[in-house]
Amino acid sequence: MWPRLKHGIFTRHGGESHSPWASLNLGGNVGDDPKAVRHNHEKMYATLGVRDDRACSVWQVHSADVVIANHPVRNRRWLALADGMVTDRLDAPLSMRFADCTPLLFCDPVQGVIGMAHAGWRGTVQGVGANVVRMMVESYGCKPANIQAGIGPSIGPAHYQVGEEVVDAVRSYFGTTDGLVRRDPADGTAYLDLWAANRFDLERAGVNQIEVAEICTYAQNVDFFSHRAEKGRTGRFGAVIALS
Repeated sequence: MWPRLKHGIFTRHGGESHSPWASLNLGGNVGDDPKAVRHNHEKMYATLGVRDDRACSVWQVHSADVVIANHPVRNRRWLALADGMVTDRLDAPLSMRFADCTPLLFCDPVQGVIGMAHAGWRGTVQGVGANVVRMMVESYGCKPANIQAGIGPSIGPAHYQVGEEVVDAVRSYFGTTDGLVRRDPADGTAYLDLWAANRFDLERAGVNQIEVAEICTYAQNVDFFSHRAEKGRTGRFGAVIALS
């Protein structure tokens, strides 16, 4: 029997942090009061009805590394330096933090496996999403066709201006920039579409059940933290997925 799936991507509202981290900041290394951050985490997990003390997270480093999350590490809030997690364990919520980078959520209802990834441009052009799929296949026997994926709120293609080194990295990984990078007709500056790039990456990995939120954190900064819109002085919103 497929366990009950619980998941949520949270806005910046309803927490205890003060400006510029107001108010549901989940980031512990952005200058906010640690007590407020801890209370915000407790509220997030309580809202979904999952166990705070069983939550698994990683120290996000803009990599493509993925780890298996069986249980939290004693006396530490993170499992490893990585940007993806997978698990088939009940009551082992996966949790990550975002502020323009792309949340990727995964579930395979056939095998009872879930996953999550943090995909900024670096993780995207290193294939962090495809690596989650690969880990689900190799470690749990999942079939890509059974995997359902969600691409959550992140900075949208209208606002994500990038340099030529990013364009080169996109071309190197995907073999093309068509549909992934657009040029401003006035000055030729490049804009990356993280939603399209991650969809393309997952489709190449065999995943065809993909839902894209199409919510831009830069444009919807009133509801979501945006590193770029707030010039780096901001919090992190949370995403959680769990089997219970």
